[in-house]
Amino acid sequence: MKLTLALSKGRIFEETAGILSKAGIVPLEDPEKSRKLIIETTNPEVRLIIVRASDVPTYVQFGGADFGVAGLDILMEKGTDGLYVPYDLDIAKCRMSVAVCEGFDYAAAVKQGSRLKVATKYVNCAREHFANKGVHIDTIQLYGSMELAPLVGLADAIVDLVSTGNTLKANGLVEVEPIADISARLVVNQASYKRKRSQLQPIFGLLK
Repeated sequence: MKLTLALSKGRIFEETAGILSKAGIVPLEDPEKSRKLIIETTNPEVRLIIVRASDVPTYVQFGGADFGVAGLDILMEKGTDGLYVPYDLDIAKCRMSVAVCEGFDYAAAVKQGSRLKVATKYVNCAREHFANKGVHIDTIQLYGSMELAPLVGLADAIVDLVSTGNTLKANGLVEVEPIADISARLVVNQASYKRKRSQLQPIFGLLK
């Protein structure tokens, strides 16, 4: 039985590919250049499917893939129902944080009982974070150019992933509160883990 691994393009793919190559699993085509969404590898028992980062858990949960690599941010936002999440791969590290325009009085804005406009693609994470602080928020769901929202008055704050902080700085924003440290996790379809454990375990050992 062939194994199907779900990956997203970009940083997670690049960092996972380095580990997979040690297991003799090398894509036969570069997903950044190929238009194919299913890519065979040098291991005839393993193929890759290339999907959006936010879709990796869905493909794995519903059996479109046996296993995959997903950021903790996606798992926090969508939940892990129907998934086995054996361990942290300790790659693609960053953090989820709150950021505001320089000069914005964030401490005053988040006094208990206050209300904020927050732009983010992590709506559930943002609501939970601010609810724990006793702060009501109106969420504005965006999927790109998050830093623009406070600059044009669309939002008071943003919740987004931060790596170096250079993009925030270049746009006059500052990180004011971390929410969670983020890294990539291995996610496994529960049925596949039972049926294909003998095939999966050697790969898991190398990924771990």
